[in-house]
Amino acid sequence: MERHPRYSVIVPVYNRPEEIDELLNSLTRQTRSDFEVIIVEDGSAIPCQDIVARYSNSLTIQYFFKPNSGPGPSRNFGYAHANGEYLVVFDSDCIIPPQYFEAVDQALLQHQWQAWGGPDKAHGDFTPVQRAMGYTMASFFTTGGIRGGKKHVGWFQPRSFNMGISREVYQKTQGFTFDRFAEDIEFSIRMKQHGFRVGLIPEAFVYHKRRTNFGQFFRQVSNFGKGRVLVGKKYPGEVKLTHWFPTVFMLGTCAVALLPLVSMPLFSLAVALLAFYLMLIFMDSWLKNKSLWVAILSVPSAVIQLWGYGSGFLKERFKP
Repeated sequence: MERHPRYSVIVPVYNRPEEIDELLNSLTRQTRSDFEVIIVEDGSAIPCQDIVARYSNSLTIQYFFKPNSGPGPSRNFGYAHANGEYLVVFDSDCIIPPQYFEAVDQALLQHQWQAWGGPDKAHGDFTPVQRAMGYTMASFFTTGGIRGGKKHVGWFQPRSFNMGISREVYQKTQGFTFDRFAEDIEFSIRMKQHGFRVGLIPEAFVYHKRRTNFGQFFRQVSNFGKGRVLVGKKYPGEVKLTHWFPTVFMLGTCAVALLPLVSMPLFSLAVALLAFYLMLIFMDSWLKNKSLWVAILSVPSAVIQLWGYGSGFLKERFKP
């Protein structure tokens, strides 16, 4: 094993051996080789140790099994066993493009960032449902997408599906403090409080599968809503009006069903506004994805995202 690689890649995994296979295969295709890989099995009932062993000759790789504790502590476990100058975390359902580390290296040399994040994209092999979910998570017309941008160094909040930090950042912050649910947002806030330079690297993207069906997607975004409330409880002021939009949308669509009892003109207006909003999502997805079927699926995907986030946010906000 290289004693001091430039990058340590840390991936927590829970019962998803097939995802680890795809991720590791993509890492064998990197144009740079100065990295190690640390797989942290978070108490899985379906372990991926045998799959990891297949890559022992093509990657510098370590495998650890630990009791289940959630993604935050599992990433910290990986940090503690890492040898790299920079520590990178990916979700297990990511595929890494070959030039990823080249893009990161160029950005670090140019900007001297101490932490970074990158966007996610849909791979050509992803199903139409996965592509639709990916679109809605990054769309201007929903609450998804990248927080901050290239001009907001120090304000950008990396997400844990694609996040890198320097060893200095880890030593001063000690990594994640939330077990799950917005653990990356909380970590990003502390990085900002410490004064670290945090940037977005648009070229350092990953292909992110997220979930495979709308039911799983609903549960995932519901957890995002819960997480935002938990962040707000720890850091007052971090829940802004925009974070209430999914809840307002959810309650508003419920209210539309009752409007005929109050006023048919109001009902007609509300339906027209909702149809216009959903049509904007459809047209934008069609332009971006070049697929009519993905555009059609983006409409229910957006509704599911907003309802899931809104319901999770509301439940956690008014939790006894």
